[in-house]
Amino acid sequence: MQQVLDTPLLGQECVIELRSCEAGAPKAAGELQQFNLSLLGASRLIRLHGFAGHFQAQQVAALSDPAIEAVSIDGRADRPESYVDVFCKPGVTDAEGEMAALALRYAGLAEVHCRAGTRYRFGAVVPVELRSIVQRVLGNPLIHTFLWSDDGAHVLAPSLDEDHSAAAPVRHISLAARNEADLIRISREEGLALDLAEMRAIQTYFEGSGRAPTDVELQSIALAWSEHCSHKTFKATIHFEHDGRHEVINGLLADCIIAPTRALAKSWIRSAFVDNAGVIAFDDAFDLAFKVETHNHPSALEPFGGAHTGVGGVIRDVLAMSADPIANTDVLCFGPLDLPESKIEAGAMHPRSTFPGVVHGVADYGNNMGIPTVGGAVLFHPGYTTNPLVHCGTLGIVPRGSHPTEPLPGDLVILLGGRTGRDGLHGATMSSETLDRESVAASTVQIGAPITEKVLRDVLPLLRDEGLYHAINDCGAGGLCSAVGEMGEELGVEVDLALVPLKYEGLSPWEIWLSEA
Repeated sequence: MQQVLDTPLLGQECVIELRSCEAGAPKAAGELQQFNLSLLGASRLIRLHGFAGHFQAQQVAALSDPAIEAVSIDGRADRPESYVDVFCKPGVTDAEGEMAALALRYAGLAEVHCRAGTRYRFGAVVPVELRSIVQRVLGNPLIHTFLWSDDGAHVLAPSLDEDHSAAAPVRHISLAARNEADLIRISREEGLALDLAEMRAIQTYFEGSGRAPTDVELQSIALAWSEHCSHKTFKATIHFEHDGRHEVINGLLADCIIAPTRALAKSWIRSAFVDNAGVIAFDDAFDLAFKVETHNHPSALEPFGGAHTGVGGVIRDVLAMSADPIANTDVLCFGPLDLPESKIEAGAMHPRSTFPGVVHGVADYGNNMGIPTVGGAVLFHPGYTTNPLVHCGTLGIVPRGSHPTEPLPGDLVILLGGRTGRDGLHGATMSSETLDRESVAASTVQIGAPITEKVLRDVLPLLRDEGLYHAINDCGAGGLCSAVGEMGEELGVEVDLALVPLKYEGLSPWEIWLSEA
């Protein structure tokens, strides 16, 4: 620690390395041994920007535990060992970095910005031809950037900072006189996940209006029409034939789920199919809200982050029922763990990586929020090798009759939670298509922020019991577009996107409007 206190941090940037004093190789060491690679250890990195001077003891203590970690200034290119530094890509939520910056602000460094990473140290230089394998084991190339000690790049370069360029203006996207190929291309390039018939319908509408749609309008329509949000498959008319009998099913959701539930007319069903979660009676004073969702595509792309935000999403749904989350559940399905590598589709993760990542993501989110996982199951089948099935559920309790759902004229829209970023864009449309790993952007993968949601969990019951809101909704896969749009459906609502707190500059209006983060 003495080195940190006596070393001036010049040039506004530095990297603090925190090495564990405990012996032992990281968990990934065993997996890398099959490639004759010796992984010696891992240490935490905190990259600081916006500070020059000397650290004080209390500031160092804000970042480390001196009982188990040795702290040193890093960033020099002359270190003899071979290592790779793993950081989140620009625009990807870095929860640990945000917490480090918050801790330093409490310790007196008001203007410092932090990025968190991990340094993995090897016993010898890793051959170039093996580095892509190492990167898949130690991180996820979709959301991480990898800086090798001998690739000529200083640990502080290339820049890991977000794009602070000026935000792009609202664009008008002309659909007039576009042929079928053009419409499909626009849908693909804009990440709309709309088919030709849907693009034709939008084209006809705006031709009748005599104007081109804005990117905000196109993205909002695509969100509303996505499989994730509108359940097109479950609503589709089905012509069913069996043993000479023809039957018309007016949507699996309506005919096979909603209609039977309503026909049962159970008195203990308080609410179903109309809000963020179903509600049943618990006793005379309390009701229970329960929500289950899948997070399959996100978990296939980034197992930890996908499961992490899957749990966070259903907790968020229960909070949007004015309920206090008290328990989580999960049902998880993966490919067999002993599948040979030859059976894994190109670009897909092996179940040996998906399985522990998903389990860790589910557990970590609940643990950070103080919500136990009380039930669930884990199944293995070859059908889940490429795309796992990740069911996440949350149970909450709410005083009976205390969930207001009617906004009034003159009400203000109050935004609670973390700052808005690019991660979480196109989550609804991406999850509505066949998974195409080659076309997925890093911004699609949202990274959870359970500590922020824990604060919401603590404060929302107080707001509810004081009667301080007339309606509440969560920024789900459609961000403000879905949350504000649903609450303002009957009244109309004006939103000034310039007032939305951002993680960094450079977001376009449609990104602020639709981001789930």
